[in-house]
Formats: sequence, structure tokens, C-alpha cells
Amino acid sequence: MKITALETFSIAPRWLFLAIRTDEGITGWGEPVIEGRSATVAAAVEELAGYLVGQDPFRIEDHWQALTKGGFYRGGPILSSAVAGIDQALWDIKGKALDVPVHELLGGPVRDRMRTYSWIAGDDPSGVAEHARERMDQGFDAVKMNVGGKFRPLESKGELDRLVGRVAAVRDAIGDEADIAIDFHGRISPALARVACRRLEPFHLLFVEEPVVPELTADLSRICESTTIPIATGERLYSRWDFRDLLGSGIAVAQPDPSHAGGISEVRRIAAMAEAYGVALAPHCPLGPIAFAACLQIDFATPNALIQETSLGIHYNAEGGSDLLDYLVDPSVFTFADSHIARPTGPGLGIEVDEQAVRRAAEIGQNWRNPLWRNSDGSFTEW
Repeated sequence: MKITALETFSIAPRWLFLAIRTDEGITGWGEPVIEGRSATVAAAVEELAGYLVGQDPFRIEDHWQALTKGGFYRGGPILSSAVAGIDQALWDIKGKALDVPVHELLGGPVRDRMRTYSWIAGDDPSGVAEHARERMDQGFDAVKMNVGGKFRPLESKGELDRLVGRVAAVRDAIGDEADIAIDFHGRISPALARVACRRLEPFHLLFVEEPVVPELTADLSRICESTTIPIATGERLYSRWDFRDLLGSGIAVAQPDPSHAGGISEVRRIAAMAEAYGVALAPHCPLGPIAFAACLQIDFATPNALIQETSLGIHYNAEGGSDLLDYLVDPSVFTFADSHIARPTGPGLGIEVDEQAVRRAAEIGQNWRNPLWRNSDGSFTEW
């Protein structure tokens, strides 16, 4: 079998799909994207295609090494995301050719179902209690939320009270048996993170995600030491080398994104490294169905996988007009029951992509950009 072509599709709300064709008629699908930079990643995929066309798709690890290390300049979100989608598609091809799910090729399943969580509210965290109750009614028992928008390096008691109040409202709405995770989106300073986490401890959060930007990873040990809340991070780290120093900092959950961090191959390695530090895995996935399918294949073969993010109903999808199930021939493969999803048994990534629907959507395309935020004084602040 040989690779014959690579084709990308820009899809609303902010997705990039990749099809890798072979001379035996098997097509593998991947999702290589950096949200807001999809055209740049598509260009990187096109550059890498020159190496891949004519190659044996089964040599996944050898291709990963060549694609990530064959250039003198290495790493970064664009290259690692391009490689991530290619890696997903190659695993999909191999699984389809051998008629087994990818997780069987990764050592076989370690669980029968995977716990998932869903997002509530958006960057404007209003109506969070009502939204949380809706998620409970849909069968989820864990939700993740933003608790604020723009933050200054240090905040007033009033702003902290409002932050705490939103979490309190969600806890009152869903009770003590369900879990709440908080995503700070890297919006706060290390000092504010320590203060905010102490204020949030009474709510027994599942975790606090990305309290600070990745440039401040060295400060995470102090944040971890200052609170009893488990700290999660890693969506903006792109390789095992990025995670190497982080894993000993005291974090509880590593969150590499299989569409950013080198694909299934690299996230599996990051998970194994994390296990040696007693750190759980919760793959980051606010993206489309191919990325979600790749995450699940990792989850079902990874002992320290904790919980899986899903973008079903996320605000980006609602605003963009496409949701998680829209490009699948059989959406029932992603049926959620009691906040869990059953082990996929189909070959490859376990999904069948509706290519005609993808092509129709790609004719419209997308040009999503993340917001650029400024404080009331006009200064830049993290989105």
C-alpha cells in the first residue's frame, strides 16, 4: 500500500479535516488544526505531503520521526498540529486495513466505557446554573466552565466574590454528586491564581485548568503547593519534551491535545510519562468529530486516562453552525449515556466520515479568529 494524496478541508466552526488517500482505496482521516490558524496548518500539511506521497502508510512511527525531526527547525504549534492530523490519519488507515480499532493496535482496551464532560456557558459566564442543569438533564455528570472574562493581574474582592458566586450557583444547581471543572484559560496571573484557588476550595472542584499561560509553567509548582484543588494543564504544550519538566511540578492532570501535540503517537507517550508521576490524562478536545475519535482511541488504551472533553453543544459550535455529529455517517458511535461513551469497535478511528457533507461545508469554509481582548484602560489582556 502507498500514500497517493493528502487533501485538507476547512470546515465551520473552526475545524480543518485531512484525508490521506492510498492506492488500495483506503482513506484515513485526521484533524490537523490550530484554532484561528487553520490555513497556516493546511499549508504545513501541504509542505509535508511531498515527503509522504509514495510512502507506506503503515510505517507510522518512522514517518513521525521524519516529519518532526527531518527539518532543521522543529517544534511549535503549526508543525506539531500538521503532524498530529497526519498521524491520526495514518493510524486510521492502518486500523481500517487490518479491520481493528486503533486502540487494539495500541495494546488493547483497558476499560469498557469512558467518562466524558461537557462545557457550560461561554466566555461570558452568565446563566451558568441553568446551563449546568441542562447538561445534567442530557445525562452528563461533569461540566467545565469559564468563571470570568477579562482579568487584571490582581483583582478586587468584588470580582473574586462574583467568580466564587458563579461556581456556587453551579454547585447548588447540580448538587454534590456531579463534578465541576474550572477553566481559567491562562487568563490570570500566578498571584491571582493562588488567591482564586483558595477561595474555590470549598466547592471540591474536579480540577482547575490552565490557571496561567504556558510561558509561566515554571510557576505552576507554587500554585499547586498553595491549594488543595487539583491543577490541570497542557493544551498549549506540543511534545513530551514540553511536558518533561511540568510533570514533576505537582499538577494532577495532563491535557495534551491530539490535534496539536503530535497526534495519537505522541499523546500516548506523554500519557506514559505522566503515569510515572502519578498524573492523570484528560485529552483536550474542543474540536470536531475526528479529533474526538482520536482522543477516544487513546483513552481506551491508556490506564491513567481520567475523563474526556467533548465539544458537543459548545458555544463555538453553536455560533459556527456545525456540531460534533454533523459530519458522521453514523452519529450513534458517539452516543452518551450516564456521562459515558461506549468503547468504539469500528475499524481505525471508529467513525465513518460523510465526505460529501464535508465537501459541501468546505465550499463555504471558515475563517475563525479568537477574540482580541483589552481591559477598560485599553491594555491587552489574555483571552
